[in-house]
Amino acid sequence: MNATSSNPNNPKQDKNSGVSDSSMNTPSTDNSTMVGQQMWGGRFSEATDSFVAAFTASVGFDQRFARHDIEGSIAHATMLKECQILSEEDVATIIDGLKQVLAEIEAGEFNWSVTLEDVHMNVESRLTDIVGAVGKKLHTGRSRNDQVATDIRLWLREETDNIIALLIRLQRGLLGLAAQHTDTIMPGFTHLQTAQPVSFGHHVMAWFEMLYRDTERLIDARRRINQMPLGSAALAGTTFPIDRTITAELLGFEGICQNSLDAVSDRDFAIEFTAAASILMMHLSRMSEEIILWMSAQFNFVQIPDRFCTGSSIMPQKKNPDVPELVRGKAARVFGQLTTLLTLMKNQPLAYNKDNQEDKEPLFDCVDTLTGSLLAFADMLPNIVPNKDSMREATMKGYATATDLADYLVRRGVAFRDAHEVVGNAVALGIQEGVDLSDLSLAQLQSFSDAIGDDVFDYLTLEGSLAARDHLGGTAPNQVRQAIERAHARIDALEA
Repeated sequence: MNATSSNPNNPKQDKNSGVSDSSMNTPSTDNSTMVGQQMWGGRFSEATDSFVAAFTASVGFDQRFARHDIEGSIAHATMLKECQILSEEDVATIIDGLKQVLAEIEAGEFNWSVTLEDVHMNVESRLTDIVGAVGKKLHTGRSRNDQVATDIRLWLREETDNIIALLIRLQRGLLGLAAQHTDTIMPGFTHLQTAQPVSFGHHVMAWFEMLYRDTERLIDARRRINQMPLGSAALAGTTFPIDRTITAELLGFEGICQNSLDAVSDRDFAIEFTAAASILMMHLSRMSEEIILWMSAQFNFVQIPDRFCTGSSIMPQKKNPDVPELVRGKAARVFGQLTTLLTLMKNQPLAYNKDNQEDKEPLFDCVDTLTGSLLAFADMLPNIVPNKDSMREATMKGYATATDLADYLVRRGVAFRDAHEVVGNAVALGIQEGVDLSDLSLAQLQSFSDAIGDDVFDYLTLEGSLAARDHLGGTAPNQVRQAIERAHARIDALEA
């Protein structure tokens, strides 16, 4: 597996921002929390209970929004300047201060405080420490409600782009693997019983199609992620003469949320992403199941490199497919996060509620789990080595060319249902004698139908069976090669 500087399974690490547990101080808890320390304390007559302060704080996990929060604040301040709500001098001071805050965070020198609840208040408080009272002007015309909704979208947009890039890398690896094995014969299965011959390349291309749909889903979901809620303030908008189009352009949003109530309370985009992630993980789990079966001694179809496997502490012969097994298990984890988000949102009245603080950790874990799984598969799948002899031998065991014999009879004028019965009788004889259809004599075959000629054996070979399915989507080697060429073009179009 390629080395990476981030841990994709650590929900408190942002691999893109450089902001991680190792570069952040643990949030401090002050048991003597005093009224007025909070950014909202003016209305309160007694201190927040220290347990409540810790219980309701999100700074322990929403620190990973720090860079996106500061990017949003810089854009917001710039818009306030353009709309002549704040002076050019004040905004220049605020932006310089925000850049210093980000530098401290990335250097691991920032002191996170639970008393200040979340990433937004921590950043704003430190900004005010640096630039003085002018820092308090930054929050003009916005609320934490539209601020956090913006941060989530900025972060998830970036993570979605990273995941799409990983998906495309994995798909290109599969295309390379399929191209090597357009003629490698294996049994195709239904009900996990041998059905018809296919090529390993054709099977790999089925995996590709699953992932291509996943890519399309994520690209489509990205459009709805990339809508800007900033400017909606707490729920009703703001009385200041803001221009949301300026902020949207600065932050690269392709649209603006049209209703302030909906904008601050909507988490559909996160649920949609997690649903797409669940379908993708379901596909990876199905692939994992096949690899696990195929690696068993009973199948012996494929091997994956040792670096993706582990051994046994007691059984020296064991080579365990830990990576696909773990990915199969992690699918359940992502499904659970989808259920969490759906349940979280199902009974919330408009607009924002504190419940929504619970949206972040499931989303973080979903992204981290999916990213780690794709990283593993992008390295592992292209390096699968099929055991061609075992695959061919298994294909010969299941009367995989029975349908070819039925089709042959139909072309000779036999009604399909009659042909089906003829072939069933021939298979029964093969089972009785312990031989394949191709090993029965011409006389034996002709005893079931006088429509069978001496050319029948051309249709009972595995190679003949593959070659006969020579149409779009079929398993004929030349069709698989054409499918690979088209797939490369489709991926190129996605990246264009």
